[in-house]
Amino acid sequence: MRWSPGPGPKRSNSHVNRPLNRVFITGASSGLGAALATHYARAGATLGLLARRGEALDSLVTALPNPQLHRTYAVDVRDHAALQAAAGAFLSYAGGIDIVIANAGISYGTLTEHGEDLQVFSDIVATNVTATVATFAPFIEAMRGQRSAGRLVGIGSVAGIRGLPGAGAYSASKAAVMTYCESLRIEMRRHGIRVVTIAPGYVDTPMTRHNPYPMPFLLAPDVFAVRAARAIEQGVSYRVIPWQMGIVARLLRMLPDALYDFAFARAPHKPRKQTSNPLK
Repeated sequence: MRWSPGPGPKRSNSHVNRPLNRVFITGASSGLGAALATHYARAGATLGLLARRGEALDSLVTALPNPQLHRTYAVDVRDHAALQAAAGAFLSYAGGIDIVIANAGISYGTLTEHGEDLQVFSDIVATNVTATVATFAPFIEAMRGQRSAGRLVGIGSVAGIRGLPGAGAYSASKAAVMTYCESLRIEMRRHGIRVVTIAPGYVDTPMTRHNPYPMPFLLAPDVFAVRAARAIEQGVSYRVIPWQMGIVARLLRMLPDALYDFAFARAPHKPRKQTSNPLK
């Protein structure tokens, strides 16, 4: 684990309507995380950016506005102690926290009959689900002590609406993230902390470029980031981006099981680990 040193900006957490400009993002080295980091940096936010690949994080920060303002943490989100230490370091540096985005995630195809995929399944759940909990946990006490409403943001997926063949681990993990965030939203309500679930459809990232099937309503990452940031600012409970995929997901949820099974029986599968690449 490493993080960049430096004295923090002078902040005050005493303003009820202060801007949401202290932002911590996991999985920030590429894809959705990098797009969100770029968006918030352009808006003048102070960023804590965490991912496994330190060099990629450093390259990203160099390209951002006011790079000296941001801090990077080369940490695997499955290392909960290191994640907690990074969170504490950013809280100390920024003087508080406004938005935490648990974005880190991996995706491989998995098939239950292949014994070697059990470890892949476990890795996906650990990265996509358990690490989301571990990302939020260190920030809740700080958010409760602030008079301004913080945001805890979980990144789900339309893939979590119904189980996709060949992607059982990923679908299950994203369904778990969305259900967990719903529970947390109710728990945090009395503390004035808003829990926002973002369910992306298809966004043009390293994750989706390996998909061997059509991707309707494909979004550019910067377009996704603008729409996600708007939903986060509004403090909505749940938002599918783009909205067209929300309609598709709702229709799929309404399909009777027999019809859904028939329609997806021959659907292409996401590549398994030996034929795909890590995402972040």
